[in-house]
Amino acid sequence: MKPNDGPKAGQAAGSRDNSRDNSKASQKAKPPGVDRRLGDFLCFAIYSANLAFGRAYRKGLEDLGLTYPQWIAIVALWEQDGQTVSELGEKMFLESNTLTPVLKKLEAMGYLRRQRDSADERQVRVSLTEAGRSLREKGMHMNLVAATGLKPDEFARLQETVVTVRDNLIKATAEET
Repeated sequence: MKPNDGPKAGQAAGSRDNSRDNSKASQKAKPPGVDRRLGDFLCFAIYSANLAFGRAYRKGLEDLGLTYPQWIAIVALWEQDGQTVSELGEKMFLESNTLTPVLKKLEAMGYLRRQRDSADERQVRVSLTEAGRSLREKGMHMNLVAATGLKPDEFARLQETVVTVRDNLIKATAEET
């Protein structure tokens, strides 16, 4: 889109033109490598949707003084407190060398505590503090179902489908190694 052009028919103001024909006729599956454009890649659709979610969450997270990984750590610990760092990392799909700085920052902010497991000193258990539990409650207003333009049942089905795709990809790549 040129700077002074308005949105194309069927395109919302501020949306990006990925030079893709979105008509029903063009949505047939294309064989791999045949005139596939960026907008034809599912991985790009998911990647760019992730970026859009990040922008949509930005204001709420700034109000809480958190990053997205810090927020999901708070939510995951609220669901199951006292997890080991490795258990939490599996749930969040993060390696411990990525997760540990997130947890250290949250601990310094007073939202969680980390302590060695008395039964196995090699393990570090992570628990929310009262401030961490309160923060989770304060942040639960961030609900983007309406912002997606999907009906609640469509949103739930899409989420289930994305989880299935993720889990299948993890399984497929694990079988390769």
